Amino acid sequence: MTGRPEVLFPLFGALTTLDGVGPKTAQILEQAGVEKPRDVLMTLPHSGVDRHRRASIRDVVLPATATVEVTVGAHYPPKSRGRPYRVDVTDAQTSFQLVFFHAKGDYLQRLLPTGQKRIVSGKVEIFDSIAQIVHPDHVLPIAEADEIPTYEPVYPLHAGVSQKLMWKATRSALQMAPELAEWIDPELRKREAWPAWHAAFEKVHAPGSSTDLSPHDPARQRLAYDELFAHQITLALARAVVRRGKGLPSHGDGALRDKVLAGLPYAPTGAQTRAITEIAADLATPLRMNRLLQGDVGSGKTLVALMGLLCVVEAGGQGVMMAPTEILARQHLEGLQPLAADAGVRLEILTGRDKGSERAAKLAALATGEINVLVGTHAVFQKDVHFHDLRLAVIDEQHRFGVAQRMELGAKGQAVDVLVMTATPIPRSLALAQYGDMDVSVLDEKPPGRTPVQTALVSTARLDEVVEKLRHAVAEGRQAYWVCPLVEESEVVDMTAAEERFKQLRAALGEGLVGLVHGQMPPAEKDAAMARFVAGDTKVLVATTVIEVGVNVPNASIMMIERAESFGLAQLHQLRGRVGRGAIASTCLLLYQAPLSENGRRRLEILRETEDGFRISEEDLAMRGAGDVIGTAQSGLPRFRIADLECQTALMALAQSDARKLLHDDPTLETARGQAARTLLWLMEQDKAIRLISVG
Repeated sequence: MTGRPEVLFPLFGALTTLDGVGPKTAQILEQAGVEKPRDVLMTLPHSGVDRHRRASIRDVVLPATATVEVTVGAHYPPKSRGRPYRVDVTDAQTSFQLVFFHAKGDYLQRLLPTGQKRIVSGKVEIFDSIAQIVHPDHVLPIAEADEIPTYEPVYPLHAGVSQKLMWKATRSALQMAPELAEWIDPELRKREAWPAWHAAFEKVHAPGSSTDLSPHDPARQRLAYDELFAHQITLALARAVVRRGKGLPSHGDGALRDKVLAGLPYAPTGAQTRAITEIAADLATPLRMNRLLQGDVGSGKTLVALMGLLCVVEAGGQGVMMAPTEILARQHLEGLQPLAADAGVRLEILTGRDKGSERAAKLAALATGEINVLVGTHAVFQKDVHFHDLRLAVIDEQHRFGVAQRMELGAKGQAVDVLVMTATPIPRSLALAQYGDMDVSVLDEKPPGRTPVQTALVSTARLDEVVEKLRHAVAEGRQAYWVCPLVEESEVVDMTAAEERFKQLRAALGEGLVGLVHGQMPPAEKDAAMARFVAGDTKVLVATTVIEVGVNVPNASIMMIERAESFGLAQLHQLRGRVGRGAIASTCLLLYQAPLSENGRRRLEILRETEDGFRISEEDLAMRGAGDVIGTAQSGLPRFRIADLECQTALMALAQSDARKLLHDDPTLETARGQAARTLLWLMEQDKAIRLISVG
């Protein structure tokens, strides 16, 4: 496919091609991420100022913006330096003053000649019982009054860029914007009553009232949809390319899976059975699987993953299960080992710890196919690791794993099927934004045998009582986590450091009973401290959030979270999921520092009310916004300029189904609508997608 369509060239030119934008302003805008006319066009006003003409400033309730016709009266230059320059003016009903600081008298004489009529617009305030406008926004001769918009859009600003300048620049960008062929499905556009692309921009940059600024305004919805649609076409193309990579159909006979199911103490949940069936169906096709298994803490993802792995082993292939850390890899091994043994399958682990002859023996067994399933960390990516016939890779905790690494893994086998597991329930709109290239299976039921966790809120003022209760619990043989917010005492944040808390608890509970794990420790020390807790040697583990993912200690039945108000909802939910894994009734104590903010209280109360991770994640999104829920830095969440994932959730799902349908009907985007969609991809800078089409 050739380069960017010529019709878009002006929008991708220099900022200085816009009215009023000189090299200096261009530099300020570029620092704020506005680099070309297209970005100016896509910077929408966030509010507006009503500037329609009034007969008198008496027609508004002060302080407020007013636009009135006045007759200019006397000028009062300042008596001494630093004093303001004042000009008397009279409208149809009353007189007031215009006030200027640091203004040159001759300039003001020309701007406001005594005895002449002018239109002035600005914020009217009462000062010393006199109405005044300090530095009016507009002062114009009557003939030019039309230059003041009746409702003036207000743009998000950066120091050194005025509203006037943004107004000029956006008008100029609008003139550059071409008319483009329509890429939205005509039925959809008719149903939603969306304007055409160019008309939509004209409308959003010239709002008539505050309702035009809402994310539900049809013009704004249309432009948000364009952005989401381009993003989803990119993901759908990526999905098509992955699926085109011929996979190997793996038809298992079910023998190994039946053995495992027969050995289970209880039947899988409906959700587990559904996911297992979906995965087996994917594996049986010659298309490559790219599936996300999304399940709340303790919904039984491990069993589902194992069933997928056994499916490929039955078909004569190998599987690999990847975890982000050594601790988690060992845990997967412990969880899977007894089940694999039931099926008579050889399961091994490979991490950075394996050295010398032991490592060489494992690699040899892997290359000949004696090892059926390998559990490992990223050490599996090393050059000397060769599989006999790798068919399925199960990746735990996607957030720590980029798309690039998924590709790398694909290169290890013919065309490896990929199953990604995440224990972070993500609201649907975000799941689509982040994983739109994948098919999704959701585990939304809890398997039997897990006890609900009692959640309580306690003020840090009652810390001594809490420690006393903990002492009794430990004496009864129970184990507990104590999560601290931060390591290293900092003056700014009065969070108790993990080290301090560790010393205090050790003094209260006894020398050898308390362990410590935090992010600054060397990995070997961390593993050793975890191992002592898992073995039950230490009864209380003081930790920073390093334990939020995947650690499994069934005997641990108490979770203390200190300064709980400083954590996000999703994080608190993950931490709470570390207890309630055994048969003992478990408790989670949220220790907060009073007074709680409105938001902080609401967060903690939601946790007290529900254990449903999906409901918690929806609430989290409503309260914090998309970037925070996934942690924008490593989220792979696209940065949208117009679309708002919190308010426009439904648009994302619409964009996904529409993008998939478009590519199903027109895989190479050759039809008229396909060509229009290509223009949209260039416009939205989805160059990745464009390369994917040319691969096709």
